[in-house]
Amino acid sequence: MNIIKMKDRQELDRKTPSMPWYVEKFINFKLPDLSPSSLLEYIRDYDTFFSWLLAEGLAQGPGFREITLEELEKLHMDSIDAFKMFLATRQLNTNSKTTISRKLSSLRSLFHYLSQIAEDEEFYPLLKRNVMAKVSIKRTQKPKDTAAKLEGKLLQEQEIEEFIRYIHEDYGKDVAKNKQALYAYEINRLRDTSIISLILNSGLRVSEVFNMNVDDIDLKKKLLYVYRKGKNDDTFKTPVYFRQEAMLDLQHYLSLRDSQYKSPKREKALFLAVANGKKEGSRMTKRAIQEMVIKYAKRFGKPFLSVHKLRHSFATDYYLRNDLYKTQEQLGHASPETTQIYAHLTDKTMAEAIDRQM
Repeated sequence: MNIIKMKDRQELDRKTPSMPWYVEKFINFKLPDLSPSSLLEYIRDYDTFFSWLLAEGLAQGPGFREITLEELEKLHMDSIDAFKMFLATRQLNTNSKTTISRKLSSLRSLFHYLSQIAEDEEFYPLLKRNVMAKVSIKRTQKPKDTAAKLEGKLLQEQEIEEFIRYIHEDYGKDVAKNKQALYAYEINRLRDTSIISLILNSGLRVSEVFNMNVDDIDLKKKLLYVYRKGKNDDTFKTPVYFRQEAMLDLQHYLSLRDSQYKSPKREKALFLAVANGKKEGSRMTKRAIQEMVIKYAKRFGKPFLSVHKLRHSFATDYYLRNDLYKTQEQLGHASPETTQIYAHLTDKTMAEAIDRQM
């Protein structure tokens, strides 16, 4: 964890206890998936919202911790519209459209969690009425802008193969003098290669990799079956193709999965890890997958890489060989507008390729 993230984590730990208990519950739920920096932004957004509720008399207080779920349930759309107006017109720290959309999105995430995921002791939703479900949040970030931010931060062309080969063959040489790092690498080399090769040859999200079971792979058809983000039907897994290049890495890992990680028969998870003090392997966590990618990326000389940027790297390469709608389907995007990021990225990639040939 870098210095900025360490400071953000400390600030997050300091600020969270001042929030209502249900916000603490939400932050703990999100902690494995989001960085401390992102969660700290959530807390700051809730600070603004709860301060406004108290100032407007929509919550009795006297402080944030005393704001009840019942008070959130009684909010009307007029209240949310008034909050949006407050954000847009206040004299100090006037917010841009992008910032307002982000703050509303933070609120919608909290309200969705409370009304759809979190339960009370009798298995009922914590929040019985969700006013934020009625709020439409317009996309303010254009695909071209997103593409501009990603330029120079993705693997391109032969770098994809080089990164996979580095993990499979060369990382051990770089950590040869560190016995602990070398030992961990030798144990997990084939697993780690398989994970990164799979992402770079399919475009999976970290949540999709995390949730995969052994039975979700069809090697003959080169298919994976995953729970797609945004899909309401949690009984259906979407088939996703992976490239031939990932086949050998997957086969090597699967051949040693049971013996290397001593997995019990009941353990269905595809990717396993043996936690400290444990003898049997269990499902590898999202955080462990993310930290594993960052570890190799730093040694490879690409410290900006993350699981999501590996997904972007695949998507850019895939789009060069296919069309917008095939790329949208492969990545599981709800809207083709999201996929248009890669149209802008590949314009630059193709221009650079032409320059190299001239």
